[in-house]
Amino acid sequence: IDSTIRCWDCRSRRPDPIQVLDEAKDGISSVKLSDHEILSGSVDGRVRRYDLRAGQLYSDYVGSPITSVCLSRDGQCALAASLDSTLRLLDTETGELLGEYKGHRSTTYRLDCVLSAQDTHVGSASEDGNVYFWDLVEGSLAASLAVGRGAVQSLSFHPTLPCLLAATHGQVQLWREETFQPQGEGAA
Repeated sequence: IDSTIRCWDCRSRRPDPIQVLDEAKDGISSVKLSDHEILSGSVDGRVRRYDLRAGQLYSDYVGSPITSVCLSRDGQCALAASLDSTLRLLDTETGELLGEYKGHRSTTYRLDCVLSAQDTHVGSASEDGNVYFWDLVEGSLAASLAVGRGAVQSLSFHPTLPCLLAATHGQVQLWREETFQPQGEGAA
């Protein structure tokens, strides 16, 4: 909320951060890490990528407050969700807009976006109780899942299994990707 990203060395157990990244002009809403990069989304409408090896900052202006960011498996693309009900796929090197995905509702809450494990589909939580998936290349709506009655806030793909976790109204649901049917006890 203080518009910074703070990095600690966990091995040293020191309480002070070893680095503070303070370029954002408003709160940080999402942070993702790779082996050498930090990707962040901010309420100031910018997606920032910090290349830790080169000591470089790359910033792309989206215009609407960012709620969630994620990196493609190969690190060449960044997906950003924003409060204008749009997902944007950006080239991480050039900042070029590669695709836009619309059809979900995201105007009020911080909602997650995801890329499938094979980088073939983009997904988004929605305030209308659904989860939406689009074909990454074509941009066409591939599927929608009715998850609950209110906002679906959080999504996460399992790193190796074809499973999706979705959180809404105080419950977490596990979905199998092949059938998009809830799995396990307590799934709605």
